[in-house]
Amino acid sequence: MHTQDRDLTLHHKPQGLGDRIALGFVKMLRFFADTFFAKRYGHRAVVLETVAAVPGMVGGLLQHLKAIRHIRDDQGWIRTLLDEAENERMHLMTFIEIAKPTLFERAVVMITQAIFYNCYFFLYLFAPRTAHRVVGYFEEEAVISYTQYLAEIDAGRHENVAAPQIAIDYWKLPADARLRDVVIAVRADEAEHRDVNHGFADQLSNKPRAAAAA
Repeated sequence: MHTQDRDLTLHHKPQGLGDRIALGFVKMLRFFADTFFAKRYGHRAVVLETVAAVPGMVGGLLQHLKAIRHIRDDQGWIRTLLDEAENERMHLMTFIEIAKPTLFERAVVMITQAIFYNCYFFLYLFAPRTAHRVVGYFEEEAVISYTQYLAEIDAGRHENVAAPQIAIDYWKLPADARLRDVVIAVRADEAEHRDVNHGFADQLSNKPRAAAAA
């Protein structure tokens, strides 16, 4: 799913109140992640991917229901969003194998998912453009986090352990792949999700297109 040639520094400049709210919300989440996990990037990834796996499923569900109500084609949005949700779930399963979260961290995962799912559901229901922008900014931060994770591995501060088999199978990595290879693959996925969701938000900014696509 991922491509390695995307611009890792891309940032969407906020345009309008909705964008600024989306960016502020994501920056708040980033602050709490930095405070709670510091440089424990494997454990941070587990919680990050728990949140990241929610929007695609919510968006796919609501786009599906809207397409049925309006009896019209979804223009490929449903499959794209569901594929994104599945991809993020595979990220989570991979980092659970790597980080081995404690019972407390698993409880944090459950609570985080419950809260974020309900918040994001209503956000997407009433403001789909802002919802996609939230994901776009969230993925921007994910790219930054995985870049920092990669730097820690390269500096020897995180052991470059063998890649779990689930990652080797999913990304079709070499049998001797290491954690560094996994992080590069995941980061590329996140950059793709970033571009897709900013693109969806941009389409919804166009009022005539929004009526057809939202």
